[in-house]
Amino acid sequence: MDFINNLRMYMKQIVEHKNFQAIVIAIIMLNGLVIVTETYYRGNNLLLIFDQIIVWIFVIEAIIKIGGLGTRKYFSDRWNLFDFTIVLASLIFYATPFVSVLRLIRVLRLIRMIPAIPALRKIIDALMKSVPALTGILGLTILIFSIYAIIGTTFFSDVLDYEFFGSFHTSLFTLMQVVTFESWASQVARPIIHEVPWAWFYFVTFIIIGALVILNLVVAVILSYLGQEDDAVRAEQMERLYEENRELKKDVQEIKQILLDKKDV
Repeated sequence: MDFINNLRMYMKQIVEHKNFQAIVIAIIMLNGLVIVTETYYRGNNLLLIFDQIIVWIFVIEAIIKIGGLGTRKYFSDRWNLFDFTIVLASLIFYATPFVSVLRLIRVLRLIRMIPAIPALRKIIDALMKSVPALTGILGLTILIFSIYAIIGTTFFSDVLDYEFFGSFHTSLFTLMQVVTFESWASQVARPIIHEVPWAWFYFVTFIIIGALVILNLVVAVILSYLGQEDDAVRAEQMERLYEENRELKKDVQEIKQILLDKKDV
């Protein structure tokens, strides 16, 4: 029993060591380098051996973290759960003939960089928290795109080829091209404006609403949740300082009372 407790304490010290996370990040980066190199040298045995070694290193890392943090604490963190799923999937698919799935799992191992780096984890957490607020913006976006796609299909289907405004779904794809500013002027807008002069108003209003207003709304929502994360951290720090200050005042008062009692004696 003492051996198990000592082993858990040792694992906990390893997990809490200042260099532990840096080593994990370095291994993930090495994993990425191996995957990139394999795109040039497919089926290279040395690279496959390196990849297998990295997988087992990740397995050892998961075992150490589970032993050091405890099963309940480890799996209560959704990032740890994500890491464990990726590592488990890597082990499972190494023994199967599904090569495509195995390659996908190997690429997904690079996503482990997100929980390993606090700044990236903070951004993703803020993005996940903002999803409910973004659903309203998504609904507005779908509505605007649908309206403009119907207008485009109605008035411009005979002007350009079918692939641009020939149907509702092709119009949606064309509007996605316009909103990303990918060759929208020379390939889409100018030929239509040449045939339908008032079409400039269609494209200008769509870009203002779709590309500028909606995009800025999305950015504003995400930034607001990032700010809330910072406010929560500051509030927690202030609460901790307040508690420490209160404890310090209490200790000073006790010392003062002891000195006064001695003086009376």
